[in-house]
Amino acid sequence: MNTAARTSHRGWKSCVLGAATAAALLASAACSPNGGDGPGDNKPTARPGTPSATGSPSPTASPSAPKPSATPSATPTPGSTGTGGGDGAVALCAPGDVSITSSTEDDKGQGVRHILLTLTNTSKKACKVYRYPLIQLGDAQRPVPEIKESAPMPGTPYEAIAPGKQTYAALLLNGPMDEAPAKTMTVQLQDTEPGSKKGAPIKVAFPGVDSVYYNDFAKVTHWMTASGLALRFIMSS
Repeated sequence: MNTAARTSHRGWKSCVLGAATAAALLASAACSPNGGDGPGDNKPTARPGTPSATGSPSPTASPSAPKPSATPSATPTPGSTGTGGGDGAVALCAPGDVSITSSTEDDKGQGVRHILLTLTNTSKKACKVYRYPLIQLGDAQRPVPEIKESAPMPGTPYEAIAPGKQTYAALLLNGPMDEAPAKTMTVQLQDTEPGSKKGAPIKVAFPGVDSVYYNDFAKVTHWMTASGLALRFIMSS
C-alpha cells in the first residue's frame, strides 16, 4: 500500500473511533439513575428523621389539672350513749323535773306484790333518766336490785322524755320467803355513773295501801317507754 493509501486508511479509523466514543457518552448520560440531565443535576434528599430547617415548633407542655383537694372527714357528733353514759344534748331529769306514782297489777283483796312505777316529766323541757330507779323499801339495807335482763342493749340510746310524757319501771316486792313490812318507799334517780345518785330521793306512796311486804326476791326493771313491756318482766313471778 502506498503512502497516500495508508494515510487515508488511518484517517478513516480515527473517524470511526471518534464517532463510537461520542455515542457511548450519550448512552451513558441517557441511562443516569438520577433522571437528571447529568451528574451535576443530582439534588440532595433529606434523610428520614432529620428535622427540616423550618420545622414546626415543639409542642408546649399542657398545664396539669389541679389536684383535687382532700375531702375533710366528717367530724363525729356526740350522740346518745347507752347504758351507763350521759348525753350532752339532753339533760338528766332532776327530782324537781318529775313526779312518780305507783299502781298495782294485783287483784283487790290480795296483797300488793307487783307495782308499776310511772315517772312523768313535769318540767318544760325534755330530759332523760338512766338505767333503773334506786328503790329503798322501809328499813332495807340496800336498794332493790335490777332485773338485768331488762337492761337495754349496750350502746342503745336512752330516749328523751318530752314534757308531759311518761316512762315506766316495774317492781316485784317478794317471793316465797320470810317477808318484812315496809311502810315507806323512796325512789332515787341515777346519775351518769352506774349506782350514782341524781339529787334527793323522791318519796312515793304505795298503791292503795299503807304498807307492803318485801324480801330478798324483790327486784326492779330498767326504765322503759312501754308499761306493758316493763310489767312482762315481773308478772310471771
